[in-house]
Amino acid sequence: MSQSRILEILQALVACDTQNPPRNIDGDSTLFQVCAKASGSAYEMRTWDHGDGHVSWYAVRGKPRVLFNVHLDTVPNGEGWQTDPLSLSVKDGRAYGRGSCDIKGAAAVLLTLAEQGATDLAMLFTTDEEGAGGCCVDKFIETGLWEQYEQVIVAEPTECKAILGHRGFLSVKTWFHGHPGHSSEARALQENANHRMAMWASEALQLARQKKRSETDPATCMNLGLIDGGTKSNVIAGQSFVHWSARLEPGESNQDFLREIQACDTSEGDTTWEVPFSGEPLPATGQNDQAARQFCARHELETGNPVDFWTEAALFSAAGLPVMVLGPGNIKQAHITDEWVALKQLTSAFEIYSKLVKKHA
Repeated sequence: MSQSRILEILQALVACDTQNPPRNIDGDSTLFQVCAKASGSAYEMRTWDHGDGHVSWYAVRGKPRVLFNVHLDTVPNGEGWQTDPLSLSVKDGRAYGRGSCDIKGAAAVLLTLAEQGATDLAMLFTTDEEGAGGCCVDKFIETGLWEQYEQVIVAEPTECKAILGHRGFLSVKTWFHGHPGHSSEARALQENANHRMAMWASEALQLARQKKRSETDPATCMNLGLIDGGTKSNVIAGQSFVHWSARLEPGESNQDFLREIQACDTSEGDTTWEVPFSGEPLPATGQNDQAARQFCARHELETGNPVDFWTEAALFSAAGLPVMVLGPGNIKQAHITDEWVALKQLTSAFEIYSKLVKKHA
């Protein structure tokens, strides 16, 4: 294994600006030229450009039974970097750059494996995991191509442990409507939209806390991320907006939780609910991790505890396919200024992926 080659490919991937938003990516982007060049002519490749930066690149050689999935889009660079976020910097056993951990590092490992002659390997790279409205994985599932695989590995950062469960992610926008007027009117207590929102929020957060199953259970994670309402302190607020999210544990239902949260609004005013995104936990509702657990046992993969962050593994699980999350790096190093991945993690991922590919050759 050539660690230097992994870093060369990672450098080329990091140099491709795939921030999401704005997701300025299409099927002809340099990004996919890098992938195609590393893979070589032995691979059958397909690219689906669904528009607005939603692009999937699929490469297959031989008759693999495992599909590796990686997203190549990143969160915005942000400010405060010590180095150029789009130029890989290697120092003290770490590779710095936007996406190095989440999750272009895993892509570089897989492309190096392909370049060095892996004969049974399948890769699905997508570009719309980080922003709203992702469709690449769903579109791929619609093709039916996934049915030939016995296992999917989503290469999010797990310190190279096989993760078989994670929380879901529910994102909801809520508008509480009131009746504007002068704040001296007594009706302000009941008809102020901000008051309605505050009373609902108190009940909703208490509901989330009550789902705690034990002293060590963190319970349902609920976050009021954005709140906006009213015009002045002496005007009854006509509308109050809150964009909130929840992360439910495996086995819980986003839909059931949303109904419970909506019931916390006991006022008689109008309320509007919009769900920009609802991602099931892993395993998805109605599925289990039995097949994935057996796969781990057969291939002697180290497993880890369920994680709190959501991944697109849940989409594959909802389709009925055994799936796990296994990739280099730690989620604490993702999305941060000066994002990095340990070189040892890249080496470990290469060794694990290589063994899985060889066992299915």
